Amino acid sequence: MGTPDFAVPSLKSLVEHGHNVLSVITQPDKPKGRGRKMTPSPVKQLAIDYGIDVLQPEKASGREFCELIRGKEPDVIIVVAFGQILKNEFLDIPEFGAINIHASLLPNYRGAAPVHWAVMNSEEKTGLTAMKIDENLDSGPILLQEEVPIFSGETAGALYERLAALSGEFLIKTLKGMAEGNISEKAQDHAKATYAPKIGRKMALINWDQPANKISALIRALDPWPGAFTTFQGKEIKLFLSSVMDENKPDLTPGRVFGKLDEGIAVETAKGIVLVKELQMPGKKRLAAKDLLLGFQIDEGAVFGI
Repeated sequence: MGTPDFAVPSLKSLVEHGHNVLSVITQPDKPKGRGRKMTPSPVKQLAIDYGIDVLQPEKASGREFCELIRGKEPDVIIVVAFGQILKNEFLDIPEFGAINIHASLLPNYRGAAPVHWAVMNSEEKTGLTAMKIDENLDSGPILLQEEVPIFSGETAGALYERLAALSGEFLIKTLKGMAEGNISEKAQDHAKATYAPKIGRKMALINWDQPANKISALIRALDPWPGAFTTFQGKEIKLFLSSVMDENKPDLTPGRVFGKLDEGIAVETAKGIVLVKELQMPGKKRLAAKDLLLGFQIDEGAVFGI
């Protein structure tokens, strides 16, 4: 069970390691692009390529769908970024339960956006967790965990791709350990749980009154989607690929352009200076700062956010 690109390596690994995938369950096709053409999920497309049966229920825990899956007699159900809450009636079907691969070191960052929040909070590490699913949010017992460092300056998009690439083999390691009896369930410490709710547009507006390290982390956490933005001359400009140029420089004007460099635009904050390497104007492509400045004037001393 999976839907976006993140789930693709898990399906690939299951097939390539010889597991018998009875069916792939993914979200219904959705309209995409300017033409709003109905588009299959990346997981559905891969399943079609493999010739695997594809199921797309509106409600996976509905009674009729549960009966359909019960009739297939699965040993285990693998869930990777599927996108629906699953009820016990569904979770209790397979003999060995339902296993989820989650992109954090649970109980840290339960929820929909663990990668975004780890970057936003300037964490030095994150990882992958394999857990047995229960009806609550990412609260089931842990089977296996693998720690992954977060690189300096890394965007959420880059970290997401690294974790996805690791998830397939991590899943196979989990299944092998379960089959050989080398993995035992470990209850999560619910008192230590933190949460990673969905990312929304409201949080994407940059507050230049914050320090440079906070602003840079926000820009990287929302890169590539939805993109942190600021206002300038009545336009909303998205900012990408940021770093802290100076962490402690005082006596600055938040949002003021400190300078234009070959590698980006330096912007003052409440404390320190942020370097922004790529920008995107409304309705235009994302560009390197020096390329955008060829067609759009942003002067030194100009102020973002007003």
